[in-house]
Amino acid sequence: MSAKNQMMLVDLFMTAFLILSFIRWEGSGAFHFVVGTICLLAFALHIWLHRKWLKATTGALLAGKLSPKLRAKYLVDALLLIVWVAAIVTGILAVVPFLDGVSPSPAGRLHGVSSRLAVPLLLIHIFQHRGQIRSYFKK
Repeated sequence: MSAKNQMMLVDLFMTAFLILSFIRWEGSGAFHFVVGTICLLAFALHIWLHRKWLKATTGALLAGKLSPKLRAKYLVDALLLIVWVAAIVTGILAVVPFLDGVSPSPAGRLHGVSSRLAVPLLLIHIFQHRGQIRSYFKK
């Protein structure tokens, strides 16, 4: 399988599970945790598959050779990384109090805030990479 196809599959998989993570019903906490864990693994794989771009872009940024367009993409990606790490860490920290019946815990509240901050950043990220996403579907 080509690298482009691998990236497309991981991105589609990650997007599908991210959407699933926002589905709520009574007793959906375990489902949310499993789906969130799958999202974490897909997110890590997404970063690993884009590591060459990240390395090259970080080098260009540090050398002062990054175009304003790429600088904006990098800024959104960096903010998205920070917010997702916060959502992941607070989600993990919120599991134990949630299972013990303490709801909402401080970590759970921070998890909700960071998750909601991630959504607009994710939409901007997808918009910024729309050309690449379109290329996934061209032959």
